[in-house]
Amino acid sequence: MLTPDELLALLDRAGVAHETLTHAPVFTVDEHDPIMDAMPGAHTKNLFLKDAKSRLWLVSAESHARVDLKTLPAAIGSARLSFGSAERLWDALGVRPGSVSALALANDAEHRVGFVLDKTLARAERVNFHPWPTI
Repeated sequence: MLTPDELLALLDRAGVAHETLTHAPVFTVDEHDPIMDAMPGAHTKNLFLKDAKSRLWLVSAESHARVDLKTLPAAIGSARLSFGSAERLWDALGVRPGSVSALALANDAEHRVGFVLDKTLARAERVNFHPWPTI
């Protein structure tokens, strides 16, 4: 699994522009909101899901978007969806719950996780994804 430094080096080699804002760990919305307010661009929420056929999915949506797990399967061509376990998340993406991010897809060398990016994020000029903490 990549460390945060290895991930940033990978982005550099791929020519992906990025900035990193380092901050103390936060555990409440009150602690989180001032940090988000200081960062321009779209903010994300990320859902690690498993469908009824055991296919894994990572859905990244704008932080205030409503993700309807009952209608999403028809839109993405999956079976019924539920949240993936912490063990599956670790095995597939090398991160723990609370650290799920599209950036963790860099750890999916076997391409086992399907990725869904919502329209709002796809159209955004700048998107903020949270890197995972050092393990």
